[in-house]
Amino acid sequence: MVLFAFFGALMFTSKQLLEFLPNVHMIGMFTMLFAVVYRKKGIIPVIVFILLEGAYTGFGVWWIPYWYLWPVLWAITLLLPRKMRPQIAVPVYMVVCALHGLCYGTLYAPFQAIAFGLSFKGTLAWIAAGFPWDCVHAAGNFCMGALIYPLSRLLIKLEHSTTNSY
Repeated sequence: MVLFAFFGALMFTSKQLLEFLPNVHMIGMFTMLFAVVYRKKGIIPVIVFILLEGAYTGFGVWWIPYWYLWPVLWAITLLLPRKMRPQIAVPVYMVVCALHGLCYGTLYAPFQAIAFGLSFKGTLAWIAAGFPWDCVHAAGNFCMGALIYPLSRLLIKLEHSTTNSY
């Protein structure tokens, strides 16, 4: 549990450090990484991250969609084949991570519509207005997604070395 709390804090800290780059962060990469390595338990650091975000920034209306936005990426990652060759895994992880960034505003929109009483037309306008930022989000996620495979190999290796050393 301490490890997962640390990972959640790492997710939160990495986002704070990259705040100067709008919509560019490592949260998608970490979410996928923990799903790849820890499978179902990989949701724990994501939950810690969401709680830290709310505690630090305020449990505002913007925070509620985090409870489904990040778990969606975690769940999609669980659906990917577990054993992929690196030549397949790296681009697949990069594309999935990028697609989540590209769809972020669209995934956020239903909550926005309900919370603020937007019409269907208003919801589409909200999505369209945010689409350029979703493109930036996708580009950042695509680049960060390149780290998932090598970091997953490293974490798995570290997991095995600590369990075998006792």
